[in-house]
Amino acid sequence: MRVTQSATTTNDKGDAGARGEPEPAGSPTAALVAAVLGFFVITLDVSGVNVALPAVGKDLGGSLSGLQWVADSYTLMFAALMLSAGALSDSVGARRAYGWGLAVFTLASLACGLAPALGALTAARVVQGAAAAVMVPCSLALIRQAFPDPDARARGIALWTVGGAVAIAAGPVLGGLLTTEWSWRAVFWLNVPAGLAGFLTLLRAAPSTRRPADFDLPGQLTAVATLAALTFAVIEGGHHGFTGTVLTAAGIAVLAGAVFVTVEARRSAPMLPLELFRQRGVSVPVVAGFACNAAFYGGVFVLSLFFQEQRGQSAFSAGLMFVPMAVVTAHFNYFSPRAVSRYGPRKVIVAGLLLTGVPGCGGLAAVDTGTPPWVIAALMIPLGIGGALAMPALTTLMLDSVAAERAGTAAALLNTSRQTGGALSIAVFGALLAGDFGPGMRESLLLAACLLLANALGVAALLPRR
Repeated sequence: MRVTQSATTTNDKGDAGARGEPEPAGSPTAALVAAVLGFFVITLDVSGVNVALPAVGKDLGGSLSGLQWVADSYTLMFAALMLSAGALSDSVGARRAYGWGLAVFTLASLACGLAPALGALTAARVVQGAAAAVMVPCSLALIRQAFPDPDARARGIALWTVGGAVAIAAGPVLGGLLTTEWSWRAVFWLNVPAGLAGFLTLLRAAPSTRRPADFDLPGQLTAVATLAALTFAVIEGGHHGFTGTVLTAAGIAVLAGAVFVTVEARRSAPMLPLELFRQRGVSVPVVAGFACNAAFYGGVFVLSLFFQEQRGQSAFSAGLMFVPMAVVTAHFNYFSPRAVSRYGPRKVIVAGLLLTGVPGCGGLAAVDTGTPPWVIAALMIPLGIGGALAMPALTTLMLDSVAAERAGTAAALLNTSRQTGGALSIAVFGALLAGDFGPGMRESLLLAACLLLANALGVAALLPRR
């Protein structure tokens, strides 16, 4: 398949289209490969780093709350800047914006690997998260533009989600291996060659169209303030109680959130068009995506600590526990679009949420230090299958529900919701672990199971049968 831009379209190569010159064609396959590579390393820096956190703590020092900030500083900026990144994708062109993000992410990964202290590592993770926020909506926009045919686009999205799912599931294995055999720093250095390969592949992708999109500074500032204050309140409140500082942070989160909604409702060109939520094809993926990532990210965070700090396993041994889940996750991500074509998104999404919630999180809530390793590894498989079924279906439903020119904004909204779920689950689960680890782990996983069950019921009620 070849993609040739219209001669009247402004693209990220300049104004060739406006001058009537033929624009260079690009390879849809190159766009897809670049998008998958970028999404892989972005997601790897969530699950792979989680396994390395105990080693980071031993090397650089720091409490559990400090390690939570290493994880959440990334996902927090990822979530908070995603919506503006969607506008950037639309305004300067997905390919150009993606290239910027990939370059910054690669350099920030190098800085993470060289960090001399926990504070420096957290700061580099903030930059990583900001770059990742640019890359994700751009990667989906690249796929949306490269494959105008819905069936081809669904297969492209499936491969994109496979890349992310494999990174989430296989990240602990790679992270554990690199941490045990070399150093936790190698987990970040792995991103450098992957980033270079993605950038070279991107050069062969077709130029992206642009459309006017204003940068919503008030909305962006209030979004960052809301998520940062809320995350701070949850993490610090869980470790130090409801101090004056924690209550102040909670108040700031509520106030900033209210201002954000007010600003977005009144702006002529908001970064988050609130009218999108009137479509069930948008509101359902946003809420269900939050639940899926909250369960998965939070579960990987808790289990990584459980294997090493409670069961005494090495980082590599802990990573191997995730191998069965990694294998099935990749397969079911690619199977999901076929299931959607046959049964419709409603059944596939509900099945995925139920699998993740009941045998996945619910089953893992019953394990303890005496549970045989093979039993724990088997119980983690439904956690991977459920997410692998649900997320491609949710992503396809979301992109099919909006016009092509809104692809960047829609992708940003979905992934903002997902990353917010991941950031808040790490904050909440870490707070529950701060007391007695065993009961805290059970409470965390049962909370995730309840959230997923509630979402499954909501999806069944709101989406049409076909």
